[in-house]
Amino acid sequence: MRLTLLLLCFLAFSFRPDKPAYRLYTPKLKATTYAKLLHQAAEADVILFGELHNNPICHWLEFQLTKDLQAAKKGNLVLGAEMFETDNQTALSDYVQGRTTSKELATQARLWPNYDTDYKPIADFAREQHIPFIATNIPRRYARLVSRQGLSALDTLPAEAKRQIAPLPISVDLTLPGYTAMMNMMGDNEGKSGANPHGTQTDMTANFARAQAIKDATMAYFIRQNWKPGQTLLHVNGDYHSKNFDGIVWYLRQQQLTSSARPLKILTISSVELADIEKPTTENRNLADFVIAIPADMTKTY
Repeated sequence: MRLTLLLLCFLAFSFRPDKPAYRLYTPKLKATTYAKLLHQAAEADVILFGELHNNPICHWLEFQLTKDLQAAKKGNLVLGAEMFETDNQTALSDYVQGRTTSKELATQARLWPNYDTDYKPIADFAREQHIPFIATNIPRRYARLVSRQGLSALDTLPAEAKRQIAPLPISVDLTLPGYTAMMNMMGDNEGKSGANPHGTQTDMTANFARAQAIKDATMAYFIRQNWKPGQTLLHVNGDYHSKNFDGIVWYLRQQQLTSSARPLKILTISSVELADIEKPTTENRNLADFVIAIPADMTKTY
């Protein structure tokens, strides 16, 4: 009898009555709800949804939020995404506006390998609902140019190319937490590989962070250029581009400092994978206005 009771107690503590796919938290890690997220999102000017690129829960929630915001905003929703580069705007607009097919979009734009599974549902919904969809990211060849040669390399670009990035000159503050963490990580990797035994921040390391910053600056610029009062612009980007209220957020706020327009009401969402989504840790505090905790063993889209 005693053994049976012990076994039942073990099972009760080992297995939960359900297995939620995610939990939502406030910046202070207080449990919250999707209804509260949707309410605040509908009142925001810009939403930055920081995703984990291969996480199906992120993509599913992005799609749900898109549909619910469209219903709430009644035609005042705009979409934007890191996954589309600015020189592919015509191809994206042609598809969303029904002028081309999926096959034509695939030949006219540089689609991510996981487009069909992860982003096509949102693009198709935008097409169905006639929602503007903005390509915000810098063409990758220009980001690669910065990572190899530094920001000054952008000065040599022709005028047409410069129209596809944030206006020059672009200020980059390498002391911002996100860029500092990136450089430290690269310095550690250099030290481990033996290429840089002292782990110092080389020009290559700094330029890698500058390439990240040029993406953030360009996305912020095209978000601001395509938002109008009364609208909500839902932007999908990698979590690193907006977590800790950094990256795109910093550049949006810098633009506000030089503008007479009212400050944008920005809402951020950060995604984290945890061994136990019921127990977020202190390192998950203050990542964003809403933190999505997802089981670490969640299946991946690639």
